[in-house]
Amino acid sequence: MSSNRGSLDRATLQQAADWFARLSAEPNALPLQEAWRQWHAHSELNRLAWRYVERVGQRFAPLQEDIPAASRTLETLRQSQRSRRQALRGLSVLLGCAVLGWGSWQQRWLPGRWSSDFSTDTSPLGEQVLADGTRLWLNSGTALDVNFSNDQRELKLYRGEVLINTGNDRRPFVVDTPQGQLRPIGTRFSVREQGDRTLLNVYQGSVQASCADSQQTRIVPAGQGISFDRRSLSALQPAQPGREAWINGVLMANDMRLGDFIDELASYRQGHLGIDPQVSNLRVMGLYPLHDTDQVLAMLEQVLPVRIERRFAWWVTVVAR
Repeated sequence: MSSNRGSLDRATLQQAADWFARLSAEPNALPLQEAWRQWHAHSELNRLAWRYVERVGQRFAPLQEDIPAASRTLETLRQSQRSRRQALRGLSVLLGCAVLGWGSWQQRWLPGRWSSDFSTDTSPLGEQVLADGTRLWLNSGTALDVNFSNDQRELKLYRGEVLINTGNDRRPFVVDTPQGQLRPIGTRFSVREQGDRTLLNVYQGSVQASCADSQQTRIVPAGQGISFDRRSLSALQPAQPGREAWINGVLMANDMRLGDFIDELASYRQGHLGIDPQVSNLRVMGLYPLHDTDQVLAMLEQVLPVRIERRFAWWVTVVAR
């Protein structure tokens, strides 16, 4: 779920979680409520972080005894703030326009589960066989469409990651991403969306990668990988075996930054999983089971100078020991 928090910094998110915990523990503390109001009104970043915490908490409300008390307190606080929000209506309209612009882009490239042929949440999807014999495996947080015509076989990847083993068919096969297009030649490869870049790893055959806004094109052979945005391609690098390991229920870390590891692990669990920047540059090695992310966190505590801080069952942060 961490991808949903966008550009919010971890410090502000943690402040919002702390306020949620304190208001849950003391729902009738008037001085605490006033302090929260001041923090909430201080910046738009604080308000965005608060909305994120509320959304995460609401998803777990049926399972948490502390949520109803907090919700009643927060509703009272919201009612008392209505006049202040009206005073900021002009700013809200401007922000709303920006959000609508972003939402329109998301409607095009980040459809929900209802609008894509294949999609996943926190669990990968096992092998899927298409009409031409192509086999697909979808990682967590993935959405894609399949469009087959008499002249072409097309996959449109909106978000997430897919491993593809192409079927034997005379029609050209293409994979469209927001950054460009891939044309495989009898191959097995993975495609992953990483923010404003596409990551390609080729395990068999070869793949032609092309940028959407330029003429840059490159053939990527088996055993190699590449990343690209809409205008430029990176240099070739050895293919990452970890981008194939997840179909076997394993998260592979080969001298990976702990921050990157936690960001990836977060996509396999419900709720919020964050990390203190103080420990984000620690290195991780090994194979970790994706079916039990709590076990993975316990393993990290055993081998690294970190501890797992649980503000709620659904709000977990990796911090320095």
